[in-house]
This record gives sequence, structure tokens and C-alpha cells, in this order.
Amino acid sequence: MDEYSPLDLSPYHNAGVPLLGDAAAPIGARQFRGLPFLIGEDPERCFVAFGEEWRKGPLTLGIGREVRSVIVAHRLLESRILDGGPMGEPIAEYVFRYSDGEAVRVPIRDGFEIRFVSGAWGENAFSAVYSQGAGLPPRHQGAFEDVGARQTEVDAPWPADYYLWAWLNPRPEQPIDALTITPSGSTFFVAGITLGHVNEHPFVRTGARPVAITLTDSEVAARPFDVAVEVDRGTASFAYPLPERPADAFLDDPFAGWGEAPNEASSPAYTRIAATASATVTVKHGDEILGQARWLDIEERQVAETPRVRFALADPGRNWVRTTVVDDETGKPIPCRIHFRSPEGIPYQPHGHHGHVFGNMGTWHLDIGGDVRLGQVSYAYIDGMCEGWLPRGEVIVDVARGFEYEPLRRRLTIEPGQQDLVLRLKRWVDLRARGWYSGDTHVHFLSTQGSHLEAQGEDLNVVNLLLSQWGGLFTNTEEFTGIPSVSSDGRTVVYASQENRQHLLGHLSLLGLETRRYALVLGRTDEAELGGTLETTLSHWADACHARRNRYLAAHAPSPNGEPAALVATGRVDGVEMLTHGMYNHLEYYRYLNCGYRLPLVGGTDKMSADVPVGLYRTYVHIPADEEFTYDSWCRLAAGRTFLSGGPIISLTVDGHAIGDTVRLPKGGGTLEVEAWAESIFPIHTLEIVQNGRVVAVAQDQYGARQLRIKESLNVGDHTWLAARAGGPGYTRAIPHHDGWSRGVMAHLPVYVACGDDWRMFDPQTAQYMLTLIDSSLTYIRELSPQHRPGTVAHHHGEEDHLAYLERPFLQAREALHRRLHAAGIDH
Repeated sequence: MDEYSPLDLSPYHNAGVPLLGDAAAPIGARQFRGLPFLIGEDPERCFVAFGEEWRKGPLTLGIGREVRSVIVAHRLLESRILDGGPMGEPIAEYVFRYSDGEAVRVPIRDGFEIRFVSGAWGENAFSAVYSQGAGLPPRHQGAFEDVGARQTEVDAPWPADYYLWAWLNPRPEQPIDALTITPSGSTFFVAGITLGHVNEHPFVRTGARPVAITLTDSEVAARPFDVAVEVDRGTASFAYPLPERPADAFLDDPFAGWGEAPNEASSPAYTRIAATASATVTVKHGDEILGQARWLDIEERQVAETPRVRFALADPGRNWVRTTVVDDETGKPIPCRIHFRSPEGIPYQPHGHHGHVFGNMGTWHLDIGGDVRLGQVSYAYIDGMCEGWLPRGEVIVDVARGFEYEPLRRRLTIEPGQQDLVLRLKRWVDLRARGWYSGDTHVHFLSTQGSHLEAQGEDLNVVNLLLSQWGGLFTNTEEFTGIPSVSSDGRTVVYASQENRQHLLGHLSLLGLETRRYALVLGRTDEAELGGTLETTLSHWADACHARRNRYLAAHAPSPNGEPAALVATGRVDGVEMLTHGMYNHLEYYRYLNCGYRLPLVGGTDKMSADVPVGLYRTYVHIPADEEFTYDSWCRLAAGRTFLSGGPIISLTVDGHAIGDTVRLPKGGGTLEVEAWAESIFPIHTLEIVQNGRVVAVAQDQYGARQLRIKESLNVGDHTWLAARAGGPGYTRAIPHHDGWSRGVMAHLPVYVACGDDWRMFDPQTAQYMLTLIDSSLTYIRELSPQHRPGTVAHHHGEEDHLAYLERPFLQAREALHRRLHAAGIDH
């Protein structure tokens, strides 16, 4: 016998779809929540209607068999609840008569076993369910307007056609002779009735349980991930890849606290299933069915296998656990980010956080804040305390707090009944106590409060939250206040400022703006709005900043590489921002140092998505002990007491002089005692001393070391600069982080050496290179940049000759370089 069998009500049909007015309803053979129903196929006669204009008296339907349950699809067509009437008003009585003459009478009440459908949200019945259960939205496509709802990963049911009410037979061993429907006067109809023959509630009453899925067909398992799980009588979440590596490899990974490489293949995977015992679980790859198993078998046996799929129930039970993460020295809760997983790799994130940020899809300007995804692992930012479900038995926890705390990745055991957990993070270095304050110069899309949360979780002191424009999209404009937002303990500052951009000339990160600078983006539609024009230059923006004692950085130097040369030549730039480890970035920076331009190097992330943690590349700024830490004191980058870190903490002293100092030797030079060290929670393979772009000393460890040191004597005969840098093998080969950019682990800082007089250097080749860039930018402005027709607009600068306004800073830069070439005895 089938598990469920529908009754044929066609002999009693007396009404059809017109009964619903303009509303539609499914008719014919249907599946509701995986249960079969037989509704009439004729839209004019497919329902059994009761009421003044329809059947007024009782209707008896023959059953004549043993049943476990009876499920009725029905609907009320009028209700006094909407007019302020009582809840629970009797609509009918359903009488189940056994073959031995006994009967069970069940009142059918408005708002309980049946309900009126107006189409409004929230029309739930207390003892019945919508005909359609919850499901999943389309995974990879849909209307733009649905992107917000798509993030819920639930296609929620809506009151549309019928309510399903289930009667559980208290005497399943006794055949039921008939069901009698006795109306009470209200208008309602019955669309279908189905008999249940299995010992289960027809509707899902249990919570979802995790199931690990292994594809034993190796060819399919190796395909790019496209696994879906379907359940006919219940629900299954989206399937997600599980880690490729076993738990021991995860625990031994040197990037503890900082993610792991994602599994892009189709196996192993997992889903969370809530189902009735009779449900069928189907695993598919794309449209291909790989295997099916009964939910009852999976639950009872823990494992079910088919020729191509292995199902394993991964649910040892769970406890609601309150977790506190404390500083090992102070014992006080500290902000951090945290990840929990089962030994299989199934995430158990704190309540209110995501197991998979935005479904493991791209997150540019989407789902930013509160969580971060590093490869396979999603982390929750917490203030030191969180709570949520954790599986009983073995659990793996992964906690991190920036670069100055030892990450914590280890196994622990959750005992039955345990509801509290304390974890301890140990700080291995306290740079703030030494006057060093860290910040991310380049962050987008977070809110101010979200920036505070994530900065505190990453042990970061400053976040420059940048307003900007992307075509017709303006972001973070509501965050601008013109003043810093300071945390209550004074340890974290968020300043909403701007990134001003031009697709070819370059980008600027403006720091500490008190009033906004327009326009945000200029020029072609690579970045500006359709039909945008070139209204100003980076140099003019810089001048406006400096006029108010604000500062700005050449963002993600050197690209775009149009105007930075002019900014450097005219002394307009306050710092050079490096976002990635690329050697091109280094070589461009070294060019300018070799040409005598003293440029602080700063680090930022350009965070625009949830796969980049704030401060993954950060700037450490030294603030003297007699100065208070404020946003303004941190922004005094021009002093050069900064270093960039993508993980390692680095130090360089030259004859006892520290970062940002100018070491002075007599004319003709001398010998310098150089000491450098780098230490990191990540493996460091190389520590180098670079002089004028050339490596002059190196310490290496082919396997990666916790700490590397260099102590070297260097002979210097003229003005020079020295830099310490730490990173991967040979330094040029980056060991990548698991963020969306795969940035390399690195750190970098310079020191300047003057011989005889003030520090100066000049490189004619670099000067010629800069002139070429300046002339190229002028060519773009004159020949290709979009502009309004002369005389048709009044520009913001008020000058008649807009082209002359745009050209001016480039002509100034050209003249400055010509003066330097002439002073060096080179005619140009």
C-alpha cells in the first residue's frame, strides 16, 4: 500500500474555481508538502462547497479502511475575524466513524483548523498549515529586486489557496467506516482529502539535522560544485562543500584563525534536512540524479549508501552554549572573530551569524558587516560573547584577533548538558603599549558601527571608511559626519571620509574630511555615471584637502598610474597606499624613493566585500608617548613613522635610529650597523634589507619561521635609503592569505640615510619616466577626456578656461621635474 492515498471526491463536486473570484487555485492531481491530493480537473466543478448557496447539510464520505491520519485540504470563504469577530468560531464538525460504531467528533474552527485567505501576509492557522511548504529560492539567478530576499535562503510560503489540516487517528488498528462533514452555516469548501497509512505526522515536526554527503563516483565528485538536495516531504537547505582536508590537517595548518583554501569540487558536501520518516532524499548534480534514500533509513542507520552517494547523519545532538572569549592576561572579554565546526567541517556559527556568508557567492556591496569569509571558513565578529547551538562531543573552534594575538584553533568537547564555554586568547606583543597604532586606510560599504565591531575584532585602532561612487551608485553617504566616531573606551576610531576616483588619472583616499569634496568620480563610465565628464583633477582635490589641513593618500598605488607622478613631483601626496604584495607595486615605490621623494608607505585593504577582513593589510603609525592617540595624531603620516603589515610585525634600526628617522653620516658616508627583525603568527620565509631597490642582506628559512633576524654592517658612501621587508620565499613569492584577493603575507618599512647634508637623491631615468606619465595624462585630458562644450556650463572652480584649469597641475609637475633635471646638469 502507498504511504498516502487520496480520496476521489468527484461524485460530490458542486463548485469550481469561480468560487474564488479572481484568485487562482491548483486543481487536478497535486502534491502538497509531498502528499498526494486528487482535486477535480474541471475548473467549473472541482470543489465540495458548503454554505447557504451550496450544500447546507451533512456530507458522508466512505473510507472503509485502516488509516493512520486523514489530511484535508480546505478553505474558508468568509470570516468574521477580519471584521473584529471572535477567533475560533465553529465552521463545521468533522466526524470520523469507526467500523465498530464509535465516533470521534472534531470541531473545525476559524483560525485553527481552517482559515479565510485574503492574500495578506501572516494569515496563519494555529492547527493547520499552508498547502505549500517553505523551500529554496533559485540559487544562481533571479530578478535584481529579489536580491535582498535571496539572502534569506528561504522561499517562504504564502497563504494562497488551501489550508491543510491533519487528523491523527487515536485508534489506527480500527478501520474507519466514514467521514461526515457537518457545516455550521459559514461558506467553505473542501478541495481534497488524503489518507495516511504510515506511523508519522504528515507534516514535518522535527528540526533540521545535518547530513554529510559523499559522492562515491570519483568523476562526478571532482566536478565543480553543483550539488543540490531535494526532499519530497520536508526541507533541505542549500548544499555546501565540506573541507577537502581532514580535521587534523585543518588543526595543523599554519594559518590558524585565518581560514583555509575553499573546496571547489562537489564532494564532500553537506545539507540540513527536516523531513517526515517516509520522505525521500534525492541528491543531484545539476539536473542529474545521483542517488536517493529514505529519511527513515538515514536516521535509524546513521548511514545510507547507494552506488554513487553515501549519506551520513552528522548530528550527535546539540546544546545551546554561551561562549565567552577572554584575554588570557586580564581575564576580561575581548572582541574577536570566531568559527565553530564539527569534525566533518559543518559550521555551527553563533546565533545571528552566517555559516556561509551570502551563500558562498560574491559579496561586492552585499552582506557586508558582522561576518567575514576566508576561503572555506566564515567567521562571526563578536564583542567577546556569543551564544548558539554547538554539537555534543568533538567541536573545532577557530578564533583570531588581528596580528598581535596568538590565534586559537583547537579541538574541544561539549559535554551533554554543558551550556557555558570560556576560551582564552593570548597577546604575544602589544604594539599599542610601545606607541604603535594600527589602521586600515581604505574600507568601503561597512556602516560606522559595523566598522567599530570589525575593527575591535581585528585589534585595529583606526578605520577610514570611504564614501564613493560606482557608476550611478553612491555608497556610505549617510555615514559622513565630518568628525571622528570614537568608541567608548577610546581605543577605536572610525572616520567616514571619501575615495575620489578617476579611472585613468588615479584614485585618492581622503583622510579626515570635515566637508565633502565633490565630485566623487569623474570621467568615463569605467567608474563614473553614464555621460560623466572630467571636472577636476586629483591635484585639485589634494589642494582642497591641504587647505583645510586634511591629508590624502595615493590609493592602491600605482594603479591607475596617470596622475600619481604629478602628485609626487609637486609634493602633494601624503602617503602611498599598497594593497597587494605585487612586485610592480614595490618597483614603482622604489622608483620614487630613488628619485628623492620621501613617501610614507601605508597599508589598506580596499574592503568592498565580505571575503576581506578589515586590517588584513594595515598601517602601524607611531605616536610619541607625550601625545594622545587621536584620529588627527594617527593621520600625521608624513613624519614617516609607519610600517605596513600583512601579518608580520617588523622592526628596523640603523645605528640606533628607528623607523622614519633620517640617519646622518658625514660627507663621504661611513659604516652603518643595521638590525632588523620580523616576527609573525604566520610563517616567514624571508627577511631582507633593501638599499636603493637592491637586496643587500637576507635571512631565510625554507620551511617558514616564527621569527627572522638580520644584524649587518653596511658601508654607505652617499645619500641612500634602506628598507626592511618580510614575506614568502625569496620575498617575491608571496604566501597568500585566504581573503578574496589572495594577498601575500608581508611587511615593509623604510629608513633614510643622509650623508653630509639634508637627505636628497635623484634618478634621471625616474624623472624621465615621470615626465612621460605627466605628458600621457595631458594627452588624455586634451584628446580623450569627456568634457562639456566650452561656454555651456559654469564649472565649480569659476574659471573661464576649463582646459587650462585641468592642465595646470600637470604643467606645474613638468616644470618641477625640469628644474630638478637642470639642477643635475641634464638639459631637457
